[in-house]
Amino acid sequence: MMDAEHKGSDDDLVFKALAAPLRRRMLDALKQEPLTTGALCARFPEVDRTTVLQHLRVLERAELVTGRKIGRERHLALAPVPIKRIHDRWIGDYARAAVDLLDRLGD
Repeated sequence: MMDAEHKGSDDDLVFKALAAPLRRRMLDALKQEPLTTGALCARFPEVDRTTVLQHLRVLERAELVTGRKIGRERHLALAPVPIKRIHDRWIGDYARAAVDLLDRLGD
């Protein structure tokens, strides 16, 4: 089982990865469908390939994207578990607290 400090550092990597608009757009593209590295780079013509690959490394370090080699191509896919972990830990708890507060205000 993962200790709290290690889990916290994993969450930090996810938050860091999600902080950049281009990385969020890359995740949105991969949410629609798995893509090769070349196809992902082609989705962002305003950014050079090296920059896209640097952002991709951040996403992979946060375990938000997985890649596997098929022949000469590298196929990328969204790995949603870290986002679910963030949702369960942060968003879900805060949403429940907000609903409880609104419910108490209604009483």
